[in-house]
Amino acid sequence: MIHSLPTFNQDNSLEWQLNLIQHLDVGIVVLDKAFTVRLWNTFMVNHSGISAEHMLNAHLFSKFTDLPEDWLRRKIQTVIMLDNSAFTTWEERPWLFKFKSYRPITGSARHMYQNATLLPLKNAQGEVDHVAIIIYDVTDAATNRLSLLNANQELSRLSITDQLTGLSNRGYLESCIKSEFERFCRTQQKSSLVMLDIDYFKKVNDTHGHLVGDEVIRKISKCITMFTRTTDLAGRYGGEEFAILLINTPIGNAKIFAERLREAIENTVIQVDNLDLYVTVSLGISVSDKGYTDYNQWLNDADQALYRSKERGRNQVTLADYD
Repeated sequence: MIHSLPTFNQDNSLEWQLNLIQHLDVGIVVLDKAFTVRLWNTFMVNHSGISAEHMLNAHLFSKFTDLPEDWLRRKIQTVIMLDNSAFTTWEERPWLFKFKSYRPITGSARHMYQNATLLPLKNAQGEVDHVAIIIYDVTDAATNRLSLLNANQELSRLSITDQLTGLSNRGYLESCIKSEFERFCRTQQKSSLVMLDIDYFKKVNDTHGHLVGDEVIRKISKCITMFTRTTDLAGRYGGEEFAILLINTPIGNAKIFAERLREAIENTVIQVDNLDLYVTVSLGISVSDKGYTDYNQWLNDADQALYRSKERGRNQVTLADYD
């Protein structure tokens, strides 16, 4: 049996199309060349709070002053001129219309993340005289993506961070020292490496306990952070030992830095519960331009200079011996 398809007259067909446009779960706005609104569907009414009656024949940018007007004008004019559609994603611009988000799954998002398509619309003569802006609510996908990115960034941060101090951990520190040594080999721009160790730290732990010892390490870390530049790198090398990489810093300037840091730590009161503690540190410095063939040699010389500071009575700065 052959079933014939139902037929519709032109008026019914147009009415169906308009109903479909009104009830699609996307925003549809039609503009003419003067940016006057010619269609404002139910999605746009619901999310903007502005009725179609108030938007029809209104100038879009007079109603929505927070739209990126210059950018959107250029986009629309390009679509008309080239007779070609354009697309923008939430990664490029989080939203076009700043609507509040009411998504139940992603309640943390304050505003609706949107993708947008701009389509050229032709008249009966085949000329583009209108543009349709289609708004897609992609809040769920965007917030899931952002949550994943944030989680990955946090995992990445944790993988290079010492949990007690918040400074770089040893693995990341050594990789940066290696990279800096390789940069020196290419550019001959010298950098200095400072190794620092807390004096008599075992005595602090034995006398006051490891919780107090941890607080001492944290306080020293804060002092180091206060003295380093954003271009430098400080990390916990192990236990009570720290390393500070001073980028583009000759050994003379590194010594001035180390002496100031040593004095600041010596004069810092470390308050833990009812205790007022004072500690000192010993430091050793090496510079990258001493004929090393490997970054480990640079690191080892700074470490040896540190232990000479220990041998000579502690609470002092020693430069690496290159003789």
